[in-house]
Amino acid sequence: MRASELNMKTKLAHALTLTLLVSTVAASYPTPAAWRTASETELRKVIPARAPVIQENIETEFRTASGVTDGQGKFIAGVVMITAGYSAEGKYSHFFITQVPMKIGEFSLEAGEYVFGYKRKTPDSITVTFYRASSGDTVGEVEAQRDRKSSIVRTLLIQPATGGGTIRIGRFVFDYRLS
Repeated sequence: MRASELNMKTKLAHALTLTLLVSTVAASYPTPAAWRTASETELRKVIPARAPVIQENIETEFRTASGVTDGQGKFIAGVVMITAGYSAEGKYSHFFITQVPMKIGEFSLEAGEYVFGYKRKTPDSITVTFYRASSGDTVGEVEAQRDRKSSIVRTLLIQPATGGGTIRIGRFVFDYRLS
């Protein structure tokens, strides 16, 4: 074999090895998940029939459940609680689960279980306050604005978007971002 043929075969072998190495490294990095609306069946797996709030187990109203999933087992979901007769009455109204870190307004939520309630601030906004479900400790507040782009009124609607999305309570909406 001539030296030029040997040199060409060596270059080809190196190129094939490099291509294989690059494709192996690229395959080891997962592609970012595309978040989508969770199905009723998926929500039934993550929304409890009774939400654990401090030392109580408060019944949830599944027909109000809403959530999103990355399709790989992670969820952000919520549901209205039936708080009549519980200490939560008037303070919180919704149970909220996030299985990924997220940011709402100026505060962050780690993966976990939360409850939230809201109060009218102005005719066009409400203040939504999040608490840890296990302790009732305040985590943070966000101002939700009346959504003038849509006439949809939903008890709770969690919508996906690239890197984040929106949470709608009635006519009011606020953004969230994945951390």
